[in-house]
Amino acid sequence: MKDWIKQNNITEIECIVPDLAGAARGKIMPASKFLQAHESRLPQSIFMQGITGDYPEELFDDINPTDADMLLKPDPSTIRMVPWADEDPVAQVIHDCFDKQGNTISMAPRQVLKNVIQLYAEQGWKPVVAPELEFYLIQPNPNPDEPIQPPAGRNGRIEGTGQAYSIDAINEFDPVFDDIYDYCEAQDIAIDAVIHEDGTAQMEINLLHGDPLALADQAFLFKRTVREAALRHNMYATFMAKPMQDQPGSAMHIHQSIESLETGENLFSTPEGNPNELLLSHIAGLQSFLPDAIALLLPYVNSYRRIVRDMAAPINFHWGYDNRTVGLRVPDNDPKSMRIENRVASADVNPYIAIATSLACGYIGMMGRLKPADPISGDAYNLPRQFSRHWYNALLRLKDNQALREVLGELFIDVYVDVKEVEFDNFLNVISSWEREHLLLKV
Repeated sequence: MKDWIKQNNITEIECIVPDLAGAARGKIMPASKFLQAHESRLPQSIFMQGITGDYPEELFDDINPTDADMLLKPDPSTIRMVPWADEDPVAQVIHDCFDKQGNTISMAPRQVLKNVIQLYAEQGWKPVVAPELEFYLIQPNPNPDEPIQPPAGRNGRIEGTGQAYSIDAINEFDPVFDDIYDYCEAQDIAIDAVIHEDGTAQMEINLLHGDPLALADQAFLFKRTVREAALRHNMYATFMAKPMQDQPGSAMHIHQSIESLETGENLFSTPEGNPNELLLSHIAGLQSFLPDAIALLLPYVNSYRRIVRDMAAPINFHWGYDNRTVGLRVPDNDPKSMRIENRVASADVNPYIAIATSLACGYIGMMGRLKPADPISGDAYNLPRQFSRHWYNALLRLKDNQALREVLGELFIDVYVDVKEVEFDNFLNVISSWEREHLLLKV
């Protein structure tokens, strides 16, 4: 890492830690100071702050009453250029967090995922994932009370209707995607494909499959990259789950499989290319535990606005073969690529938490040799809704699930639930335009 910094004439280092929301926290320091093995520190409270900037006071008092520091240790495999730095070369490196005794900080999202990967390794399993991230390009929106609008493309027009899978519609934003490709290449973020989704100026970019921690790192950096590229072209890029009324929401689909640590063989497939008992138990774990884990995959009140029947998002936890109406889809596969696609998570999710949660549910199912329900061959939108409609109820279900607490960590679950309760209380203090329109003069 030191050689790389010197070879690239790096002048500054962004020392980054992914927080609970999946945002980058940390410090920027001169490269010379970083190379002196200067010990970086941050308060543990960065994992206890909600998206609004508020803290759960009681939890803060119980866990971290002195707002103690934690030690940051760089992961050398994550060092990358900051390709949008305008002047001197700048690098970024993701850090892991430890207390003064050298113990990991168990409420850190990156550590939660590392712990789940370790559980797989103890069984001789290597999980493999491939995230797909959807987002909207929108006009700048400095006034949050104004409705969101799509941006104009190269032809000066705004998309009036959805242009699903349209190549020409993607090409309208070629200058933005040129920067996205260049920035991702500079950061070793491996893009598989770009797709125009159903919404107006809604895009999807798929990342190549690989190690869950490496792909979570890439997804974390990718969201930051897309937002920066859009700003360079006088646009916003938003991963908000439902930014526009009457438009589809944005998801983070997670393709996941398991290989043998010893042989590299896909452990989800029969020789004929059909799902085997291990994959069926993995699916059963997702079906059984995602209902209680949904608050981890739909993290904000806006996330639940995406879950609308017939709007390209699942409403239940059924599974099926090559069926995009279910929450859990088994694509057409050969034995080497046999996998399950979890279509539940919204794009606003923390990628470390989303991948850890999805793998954790499958792990519990495999360890318990659970059996899934029968696959659905028809339209799952015609079946009853199984997703929680309410953010707070989802939090209560998560808090009480002991199996998830054991796999993901007691402290992490407690911190997550308490932070989300503070966010929910903050949301309830805001009076919406719907309430003013329909209640102000009519009730």
